Amino acid sequence: MAPPPRDVGARAEDPQGASGRPDVRPGDTRPVPPLPNDAQGAPTRPDVRSGDTRPVPPPHGAGGAQPGGAGWVDPAEALGQESWGPPGPSEPQRRSAGGPRTGRGRDADGRRRARAAERRRAAAEVKRSRARSRQGPVPRATPQARAADRHRSALLFMVIILGVLIAAVAVLGGLFASSMRTRPVPLADPLHIYPVTQTTPGQCPAGTRGVTGQSGGGPACYRLEQGLAIHEVSELYVQPSRLRDGGYDVALTLRSADRNAFADLTRSTVGRDLAFVVRDEIVTLPRVDMAITDGKIIVTGTQDRAAAVRLVRELRGR
Repeated sequence: MAPPPRDVGARAEDPQGASGRPDVRPGDTRPVPPLPNDAQGAPTRPDVRSGDTRPVPPPHGAGGAQPGGAGWVDPAEALGQESWGPPGPSEPQRRSAGGPRTGRGRDADGRRRARAAERRRAAAEVKRSRARSRQGPVPRATPQARAADRHRSALLFMVIILGVLIAAVAVLGGLFASSMRTRPVPLADPLHIYPVTQTTPGQCPAGTRGVTGQSGGGPACYRLEQGLAIHEVSELYVQPSRLRDGGYDVALTLRSADRNAFADLTRSTVGRDLAFVVRDEIVTLPRVDMAITDGKIIVTGTQDRAAAVRLVRELRGR
């Protein structure tokens, strides 16, 4: 039985149908016209921006390169559009393969670097906070503590200033005392120092080279040798006795010009007396215990301080 005739007149007005392709029904053996191709045989698709057609690279399986391969190109990127197709190889793989870097890959690298930097900053902050916690909280100075610190600083400054002033006064006093001691002490009358050769009771006969003085038994004549005359000394003062407790001595220091002559005089008179004569009167008769080479003479044997002060006055010729 022959098949019923097909109604093809209704399809003649729209040969491709609503889908844009020829209507194909089961059992229909009509050939399907091929999609339009460009000159190279690649299928084209309309450009939504300009309405023209551009060649589309063959998809995977149609003679094209593998996605992500060295020769593979995303169709959307070939048309200058953003690709929304299946993702290609990762950016490290693309760089190792020598392929071009896409904008999305660069953005991903930037985000990864930003996240890594943020993690490093967070780790450093954690380390700093742990170090601060181990050190303990830093105490905050209260107004009372600050006032106490200022008071202590001011007190310390005053103590330092006072110490400096005391040290300066001590140094200046020492310098002044030293200058006073080194200043020559003028004598009102020359002080004559003679070695005593002989002592006889009574007055000295006329023409005798000697001086009459007082001894324990009355007047006595002290015969003298050639001595020296001193017009000024470096020091002449009273000091506590070094030999008797409660006693006083008279210290006399000669100038450098008279020290050598006095040293020679004492070398030849060890164990004998020296007569200290002022205005032809014997002031004192000390015994020479040893040669005095430094010019420092210590006269001992005074009764008390008043007697020592009187001896100093007599030696100065007053």
